[in-house]
Amino acid sequence: MKTLTDIEHLEGVKVLVRTDFNVPIQHGVVVEDFRIRAALSTIEFLRSRGAKVILISHLESADGGNGSLQPVATKLKELGVVVTFIEDIKKARIFIENELSNGECVLLENVRFFEGEKNNDAQFAKELASLADIYVNEAFPASHREHSSIVGIPKYIPGYSGIQFDKEIAHLSKAFNPIHPFLFILGGAKFETKLPLLQKFMDTADTIFIGGALATDFFRTKGYEVGTSLVSKGYIDLSAYSSNPKLVLPIDIINKKGEVKPSDGLSPDDMILDAGPQTLEILKEKIAMAKFILWNGPLGLYEDGYRAPTLDLAGMIGEATSRGTETIVGGGDTLAAIATLSIADKFTFISTGGGAMLDFLAKGTLPAIEALKKSVE
Repeated sequence: MKTLTDIEHLEGVKVLVRTDFNVPIQHGVVVEDFRIRAALSTIEFLRSRGAKVILISHLESADGGNGSLQPVATKLKELGVVVTFIEDIKKARIFIENELSNGECVLLENVRFFEGEKNNDAQFAKELASLADIYVNEAFPASHREHSSIVGIPKYIPGYSGIQFDKEIAHLSKAFNPIHPFLFILGGAKFETKLPLLQKFMDTADTIFIGGALATDFFRTKGYEVGTSLVSKGYIDLSAYSSNPKLVLPIDIINKKGEVKPSDGLSPDDMILDAGPQTLEILKEKIAMAKFILWNGPLGLYEDGYRAPTLDLAGMIGEATSRGTETIVGGGDTLAAIATLSIADKFTFISTGGGAMLDFLAKGTLPAIEALKKSVE
């Protein structure tokens, strides 16, 4: 896979950069810009070398649809990157050919407004590729998707990985040959997508803590009453893992009444909403012993307001970094907790990816990586 820094000459070269500007927007304003700032190193690298920079991205709206990237253009200007925002590809082509100067940027409208994007349509990929001389993938969070702007474009113009993309691969790959003791903390929901991680790291990690709704699946396997708690669709038999001494589960939980209950003490009409204080004490002990920590996913229903234990966990892992522990974290709610505490500088590395982070850790590669490896010269 060729990287951006392998390109010797960029003066006047048209560079199509697939970014991931899928950020939360409220009332037309970007409210969290972590992913935008993560792309700035690549954008500035290209601008400083006189490239003509063409930025593309997708953006999901709050209702699950597709939103306009206009607020992102405004945020980029606030961050010092002046961009010309153009909604129509044909108009963009004319602007790029006749008005875009060296070192300047243009931002195209949401690629998912076009049907060919998610369908990985070859014609749409060719249309995007025809705008530029080379392609750079700086969209690690979307790189597990086989979409036109991710895997299609490198078939038609030379493809390279961006600066942040390279950092993601380098840091996440450390989990494949980690320093020990290695503590893996896996929370959140959707166990069917995270089971491959448990399978992969059961041998590598010294301790695997399972939290959030994922733990409820284990409780169900153990025969505990889980009431109306969130569980995976269909029964997942986890008995092959539940007796492994490396596996640690919450020993107490917080229910819908705000009470602290033992994990096996739920009533049929009750619901698990978060981890309890004794569980946090166990995590504190495990974190104190670890030399390498990998964390993805909250301890409770974070989006529903159950946040205190996850915030406490973020603080504890941040403190471990200051003691010399290598800490790599990622996932949407994980990043939200870190942003709430304003401690982004307290971790060795924060991944911009959610699903892409999990897929890379499970498989060691992504569709985007394979596409760049096979890219035309």
